[in-house]
Amino acid sequence: MISKITKASIMLVFIASVQSQALHAQNNSIKMTNPLLQKSALQYQAPPFNLIKDENFKPAFEYALKNHDQEIKKIANNPAKPTFKNTVLALEICGVDLVRATGVFYNLTGSNTNPTLQAIEAEYAPIFSAHNDKIYLNSQLYKRFKALNLDALMGEDKRLTEYYLQLFELAGANLSPADKEKMKKINEELASLGTLFGNKLLIARKNGAVLFDNASDLAGLSSDEIAAAKAKATEAGQEGKYLIGLLNTTQQPLLASLKNRSTREKIFKSSWTRAEKNDDGDTREVLEKMAKLRLKKANLMGKKSFAEWRLQDQMAKLPSTAMDLLAKIATPAVAKAKVEAKEIQDLIDAQNGGFKLEPWDWNFYSEQVRKAKYDLDESQVKPYFELTTVLEKGVFFAAKQMYGITFKERKDLPVYNPDVVAYEVFDNDGKSMAIYYLDFYTRDNKNGGAWMNNFVTQSHYLKQKPVIVNVYNFSKPVNGNPSLISFDDVTTLFHEFGHTLHGLFANQNYPSISGTSVPRDYVEFPSQINEHAALDPTVLKNYAIHYKTKEVIAQALIDKIKKAETFNKGYDVTELLAASTLDMAWHSVEKDADFKPTLVFEKEALQKYGLLVNEVPTRYHTPYFAHIWSGGYSAGYYAYTWSKTLDYNAFDWMQANGGMTRENCERFRKYILSVGNSVDLNKAFKDFIGHDMQIEPYLKNAGLSDK
Repeated sequence: MISKITKASIMLVFIASVQSQALHAQNNSIKMTNPLLQKSALQYQAPPFNLIKDENFKPAFEYALKNHDQEIKKIANNPAKPTFKNTVLALEICGVDLVRATGVFYNLTGSNTNPTLQAIEAEYAPIFSAHNDKIYLNSQLYKRFKALNLDALMGEDKRLTEYYLQLFELAGANLSPADKEKMKKINEELASLGTLFGNKLLIARKNGAVLFDNASDLAGLSSDEIAAAKAKATEAGQEGKYLIGLLNTTQQPLLASLKNRSTREKIFKSSWTRAEKNDDGDTREVLEKMAKLRLKKANLMGKKSFAEWRLQDQMAKLPSTAMDLLAKIATPAVAKAKVEAKEIQDLIDAQNGGFKLEPWDWNFYSEQVRKAKYDLDESQVKPYFELTTVLEKGVFFAAKQMYGITFKERKDLPVYNPDVVAYEVFDNDGKSMAIYYLDFYTRDNKNGGAWMNNFVTQSHYLKQKPVIVNVYNFSKPVNGNPSLISFDDVTTLFHEFGHTLHGLFANQNYPSISGTSVPRDYVEFPSQINEHAALDPTVLKNYAIHYKTKEVIAQALIDKIKKAETFNKGYDVTELLAASTLDMAWHSVEKDADFKPTLVFEKEALQKYGLLVNEVPTRYHTPYFAHIWSGGYSAGYYAYTWSKTLDYNAFDWMQANGGMTRENCERFRKYILSVGNSVDLNKAFKDFIGHDMQIEPYLKNAGLSDK
């Protein structure tokens, strides 16, 4: 039979063909001219920041999303029998353009944002959420994964398949079609609210900066710090005044130095209330909606609470296990904090202060107590810690001593901000292994805190080497002065570089289980181990060099620093546990009616667990607790304590076996740093030290026990 073809039908076919060709040409043009849609020609696919413009992101997202949709449909609808190659591997290696574009985008929105990027982020948050649901709520795709015989797979192939199956099931692939639609709506709304929270918090942090009229208000600060405050005020249009910006934590570092009590109180209260002022930076309504939606999501998945749903793929597995660890440490930590508070109050009374210790007094007077007990003054120590020297002669030197790796600055690579520096990393055999960026200084358009991200994740299958960035929030020096940092900041440098080591030494075939792609309560473990290198005698003497005299730090001062290591630990651990418990409380609610207004809920939760200590505020107050509302640590902030417990166990093993020697560190690289999420991590940890995690090393090393 031959169908009848009319002139009109021929014309329609012709028009459709022309339109298709035009669309194809347009798509090709977008791909060829958009730097986000092309494999970077720079070493290891480092992003060509000199070519990337704000206007590139939306077209890149549109193109990449459509392309990824087509790739997913092809995998899901493949008529061939499911195999690892045509299903698991196919899913793993698709969406390359989307991974590249979003990787650059989200680093910029975190570290160097602007109104254009913020608007795009808000627009695409629900779109990306919906796109993710298209994959993990796709019944056809899930059936193909379920049809695979896990017993026939081995090594990373099996691990990757298990990883994806868990993602499908955590996302709700087993839900009914009606419940899947509900889940999609919840996810879209949560994505939008998370972005809104982040943007509001940026406003709150900027608006929370405290303005002072006179330099005398800032008595106790160094001349450099006062000059920086004056420059910041000038930049904000307040010529002749002094502006103190806020960091993301409750306590602010400058409170340790400020002599004027009213100044300290003003800064502390501005920090504490920054996001609860009934203005455009108030986050309470947003986070309360998020908490309720997360419970709704968990209930849809058949779980009592969001925490119960969230911890399924973590080391702890159950909220009760995580809370048990926190509770066991909280009791001795609070007891120690109360002893510390009495020491401070005694000092205030001895000085005829005439007032009761408040949170804004703690750091100022605890610094005096430390000086009295250990003869250690922060101002005495700080001149030995110049930022670049600490990085190159401390962090990099330690990495060479421990693992044999070396670094070479690369001024030829483009960066996204003039403050950013780049290095090439070489392995112990001299072979180039990675590109590494550092972004040191705080900016109004940068999120608070410090973090590590991959621009490119290591993968043998994709022939990719890692491209990594560490982002910090140190104060930028002015007038050519050196960038001097505190020992806490030194520890932060070593900590974040520990994450970098985890990414550098990744040795996996597949990016989804490579490097730092591990459970939240494990990912901090490698970074915390690296903190110990900061106090290694050989390392410390190599980087602790007085910026003026060029003298190496004296052994007597090193001894004082070490003796003071457990000083103020009651406070430090209690403020951390308060935040962790607060997070778990918000996400352990089982009935919608049990939610209360933000400030009431927080107070009652801390009271319930014995962590409402007036002098020791939680490290993050709920309204600016970015980790749990927009940072991926929801029901997961306990991870820092869990990982620290792993760290102290491993560090004790190292100490018992000669310290952080090259041999011990190579063993750590073999069992921990290089395995990513390709093996059973509980087993990997046990293989490294010979036993399961125990709580005693934490209590001992933190000075919370008498043993």
